[in-house]
Amino acid sequence: MTNSEASVHAMRETEQPPLPSRIRWLVLAVLSTSLLLCGIDLTVLHVAVPSMSQDLRPNAVELLWIVDIYSLTLASLLVTCGTLGDRVGRKRMVLSGFALFGLASAGAALSGSTPQLIAARIALGIGAAMIMASTVAIIRVVFTDARERAIAIGIWTSAHSVGATLGPLVGGLVTERWGWGAVFLINVPIVAVILAVGARVIPESKNPTPRHWDLASVALSIVGLGCVVYALKQAGETLKVNGVMLAVAIGGMVLLFVFVRRQRRLAEPLLDFSLFADRRFSTATICVIGCFGSYVALLFFLTQWFQQVGEYSPVRAGLALMPLAAANAVGATTAPWVSARWGNRWALTGALAVFSAALGYLAVVSDASNYGPLVVPLLVAGYGAGVVMTLGADSIMGAAQPERSGEAAAIQETSFELGAGLGVAVLGTVLTAVYRTELPDVPGLSSGQQEAAEDTFAEAEDVMHTLDADTAHRLLDAAQQAYDRGFTAVTAIASVGVLITAALAAVLLRSRRPGEARAE
Repeated sequence: MTNSEASVHAMRETEQPPLPSRIRWLVLAVLSTSLLLCGIDLTVLHVAVPSMSQDLRPNAVELLWIVDIYSLTLASLLVTCGTLGDRVGRKRMVLSGFALFGLASAGAALSGSTPQLIAARIALGIGAAMIMASTVAIIRVVFTDARERAIAIGIWTSAHSVGATLGPLVGGLVTERWGWGAVFLINVPIVAVILAVGARVIPESKNPTPRHWDLASVALSIVGLGCVVYALKQAGETLKVNGVMLAVAIGGMVLLFVFVRRQRRLAEPLLDFSLFADRRFSTATICVIGCFGSYVALLFFLTQWFQQVGEYSPVRAGLALMPLAAANAVGATTAPWVSARWGNRWALTGALAVFSAALGYLAVVSDASNYGPLVVPLLVAGYGAGVVMTLGADSIMGAAQPERSGEAAAIQETSFELGAGLGVAVLGTVLTAVYRTELPDVPGLSSGQQEAAEDTFAEAEDVMHTLDADTAHRLLDAAQQAYDRGFTAVTAIASVGVLITAALAAVLLRSRRPGEARAE
């Protein structure tokens, strides 16, 4: 299909009587609430990890899977679900996603073992992908006025980042009062209301000429990504690479390579990599992946660090992240003003630079027992990340041609979720490795107790309950120092990574034509 034909079909798809204003904004409220829930579920478990670990006893690798299998599943299925929604109907896809999300939330809340919780988190990711994949298209159908549509997409986009930032606070409040399972159970009544209202107000829409749904591409992308992440996490747990691990990693990379090659050859690819030929598009995507990945990882490790090293309660740990959350919201809101004042290129570069500086400060002078000095770097980190997320997403959409905005939106959403999953996976592996190498042999521990303490901080706490007071105190002090050093390593690596991303933005986002000077 040519671009002109695609535009005609897109126009034909939206040719329907406009909905009343009240209904339009009610549809947006339903969609934004659903995205808020998806964002909350991305980080809500962070504060609940210590208490959840005490009940389910996951090892280090299983813990990382519990945390980020949701975002990795979501990232790998967004494009697939978007294409499928175009074929079967977006309302049907979204409502089915709501139903699965609610059922999976109940399953996660009632999980009695680590495999059950991981399976429930996978189902949550599938449901969230079904929800998120079709909501932008629904907004475009419902809001036919360009100005209203811009406002609606802005509100919808901010709902996810607000949810991700509020997740730790919600998790802390709920966990302290009702236990870790309640962080998922609260989704159920909200989803029930969304289903009831959404079924009445969301209009059905389809793409009259949907793209081919290539099952082979779906399998290649999911299995390839899963193999690479699995090998990475196993390496972090064992601190060595064996033949099986290496074979899995190489196999995953081969599958991803075949996936990319297949997309380039298909007439209707699942993910059109030709968009990445535009360096502004590819650079903005890298900025979003690097920034959001570091931001979500920071949320996760800060909540653990506050509780395990600083001995904060879950609620206090959630409240301690509020400066980060508030600054992130302000950064996202004021990003257009910053871009208008300094240009998109230097606004992105500067925001990445200040985010990197805040991470570097946390790596050098952070002290979990002294919260006061942490407020300023948390504010700076949140503001910088908020600016980058908004401008990066806008740059991705702005670099694509109008007739390819749907594909660009799918890549934009995928970059956020993939960044979140890979950020926790990569940096979590680093923290696990540093914790294990830095935890010394504690006098008074048997070899079995020492090995258990080296697995995770939660296991070390379990071992403490079997020791006398003096030995338990020595183990606690050693485990806290080891985890603190792991947190330092993670923030330092994230700082360097974000700084490199800032340098790429400064170099690659420069204008090529006189007409692009204003965008710079």
